[in-house]
Amino acid sequence: MAKFGQVRWAQKDGSPPTTSQADGPAGESGVRVFRALFDGGAHFSATPGQHLVFVQMSPHLRLDCRMAGRRLRHETVQGALAICPAGMDSSADADGTADMLLVAVKPTQLALAAAEDSALEAELPERLSGYDQTLQQAAQSLAAEGAQGYPNGPLFWSEAASRFIGRLVSDYTSTPRRPFRGRLGQCALRRIRDYVLTNLAEPIEVADLAALAGRSSFHFSRVFTRSVGMTPYRYVVHLRLQAAARHMRDGRMGLAEIAADTGFADQSHLSRWVRRVYGVAPSEFA
Repeated sequence: MAKFGQVRWAQKDGSPPTTSQADGPAGESGVRVFRALFDGGAHFSATPGQHLVFVQMSPHLRLDCRMAGRRLRHETVQGALAICPAGMDSSADADGTADMLLVAVKPTQLALAAAEDSALEAELPERLSGYDQTLQQAAQSLAAEGAQGYPNGPLFWSEAASRFIGRLVSDYTSTPRRPFRGRLGQCALRRIRDYVLTNLAEPIEVADLAALAGRSSFHFSRVFTRSVGMTPYRYVVHLRLQAAARHMRDGRMGLAEIAADTGFADQSHLSRWVRRVYGVAPSEFA
């Protein structure tokens, strides 16, 4: 758990819980899933570096939860969920055996999904309790895939993870009343996206994108990364990969033609990016 920030968890005897599914398949989905069984009792405390979504699998629990100065003591049943945003102090204690799913989501991945959903300044607030059958089923699907050794492959995982993040963005984020200073506006991002999609096959420089936002290249890069969760260069690659994936699924163009049409240097360049981001060879998109 160290890679997810400052996290401590223990069962009644003080030892770590029994866990599974800690690592995901190849690719950059930004989502990892744990299943943790706490014998006799549970303690969890964290200041996580990633967004954490908890889904209760136990039939019944008595929970004492604390998050961002708020406290809730309640009894819950299977399917109860809680959300701890990255960087927020939180803790929870249960006085019985607890079976939990824990889904960790990279903040940069959530920021990108929010930007693509026209919610550029969206924040993920804390949530101490709730029930969401759709989110629960998505988490269970990811957990089952991991438990079976990812039989459907990295591409299936990537798409399932995207749906999970999409649900978080659409139903659990909020937009602040006042726009953040030093952030990219939604209109500027739309201009940039339209420009990139119109010029996919051509060289695209950061200076071109900065001009669309009315900023210097240096300042633009910092603002863009803070707003969208990735650098302008990676965002251009992201849009090129999305277009390339559509072509690969369509199956009417060869890989070299797809690479040229979407702005990659050649098919090897495209293949490297496909493997890095999706964790599969281009042929697996067919």
